[in-house]
Amino acid sequence: MLRGKAKAPAPPDVTGGAPVTVAALEAVFEGCYDFESRDVHIGGDIRRKARLCFIDGLVSGSDVAQQVIRPLTDPERFGAVTDVKAVVSMLLGGSVYVYTAKSRDTLGELATDLLNGFCALLFDAERTAVTFEVKSPQRRSVEAPREEKVVKGAKDAFVETLKINTTLVRRKLRNTHLKIREYRLGRRADTSAALVYIDGFTNSAIVAEAERRLAGIKTEGALTSAVIEENIVDNPRSPFPQLISTERSDKFCMNLLEGRVGILVDGLPLGFLAPGTFSQFMKVPEDHAGHFIVASCLTLLRYFSVALTLLAPAFYVAVAMYHQEMIPTRLMQSMIEAKQQVPFPTAVEVIMMLLAFELLQEAGIRLPSPIGETVSIIGALIVGQSAVEASVVSPVVVVVIALAGIAGYTMPNQDMGSALRLCRFLLVAASIALGMFGVALGSAVLLYHLSSLESFGVPYMTPFAGGQGRHLSRALLRHSMTEKRDREPELKTGDGGEAKL
Repeated sequence: MLRGKAKAPAPPDVTGGAPVTVAALEAVFEGCYDFESRDVHIGGDIRRKARLCFIDGLVSGSDVAQQVIRPLTDPERFGAVTDVKAVVSMLLGGSVYVYTAKSRDTLGELATDLLNGFCALLFDAERTAVTFEVKSPQRRSVEAPREEKVVKGAKDAFVETLKINTTLVRRKLRNTHLKIREYRLGRRADTSAALVYIDGFTNSAIVAEAERRLAGIKTEGALTSAVIEENIVDNPRSPFPQLISTERSDKFCMNLLEGRVGILVDGLPLGFLAPGTFSQFMKVPEDHAGHFIVASCLTLLRYFSVALTLLAPAFYVAVAMYHQEMIPTRLMQSMIEAKQQVPFPTAVEVIMMLLAFELLQEAGIRLPSPIGETVSIIGALIVGQSAVEASVVSPVVVVVIALAGIAGYTMPNQDMGSALRLCRFLLVAASIALGMFGVALGSAVLLYHLSSLESFGVPYMTPFAGGQGRHLSRALLRHSMTEKRDREPELKTGDGGEAKL
């Protein structure tokens, strides 16, 4: 029987300025089977040794052999050099075929380089090292967006590699004022993140606030989007998204040109944009690709869908239970005939159908694609036609819930759609308790909550709240590209950002 657990010796502190030695580095990576090290004879001379270290899988083996080891062991290149400082100077000056070389004097910097796809050449006696970037090319290639459909737009989506994502942004915004600042997130995972903005154009107060919040993230590792969102938004307890997330690089760049700041995180195929306002979640990049009249009509349709998905079930429950006088006579007769064989009250019917709709959606998302499509079809037949024929629910309830569900699918942002579905349940509960007064009260509380939110100092409901409605057309309509486009006054953008030639 084990009575206690032996305390393992503490590894060297790599967060500080510990000196660079082979023994210290091997102690840091003790127990890591992918940590590799070997001796290299400088210039082919067995009397001059250095230790080459790297993490297998993070580096390209062929690049290490051809670009680092081969020139290092070349007698004609390093044969006459005897001083280690001269060797280091030659390495940093380009004597090996690697485009990035760094001198490292602390163990923390050296370990960070190894974990980022570098190999290191250690000179133990001098307690110094030179690292070379030889990252493995094994990574997912740039593909078309999967979650956000592209009709007329760029087909390059973000991937899990930060440098590829910043390159996609650079290719679209070729402006020397485009700034990309790196941050390290996570005490243990040490994830790279980048803050992207246009210097001189983006409001400096928003940039400073984003920098402060990114630097203040305290977490073990930034491996999911929730770590970023919940740590930097103004009101993390609100179900409504306050950061715009997108996998489309063109949408990311469009918002940068409107004066927002962007956040890219290594390992996440997403870009985050702030400030996030309600009107921005109703827009898609295709609005700027199609005709402005069609785009304006589609935008208005999305706002109508918000009202429909929120209020349709609650309104039906209130009318059917408390305000039957609002229903036309013929429709009322049809509803009574369909209701006679249903054993459940209206409130139970609506709640059951809403829950069934959520179960079908969750099953379709979690299961593999072929199975998920089959489950969705079978479930729709059971919940719809079979439930009506078995007199479990009335046909009117099925129609109302289906309309509300389809309207919710028009949301361009999935997080916004999830928040609306949650609020739909709360409004139904309010209508069950108080009828039409409950619907009005619940709607007022919801509007109050949305109006009280802010995102990086910008009101969430702008331009609907504040400004005396002077910029409502900007949120509801898409103006012609031939007209002068007004900037969003709430973002307080500057006039800078012109490219320096």
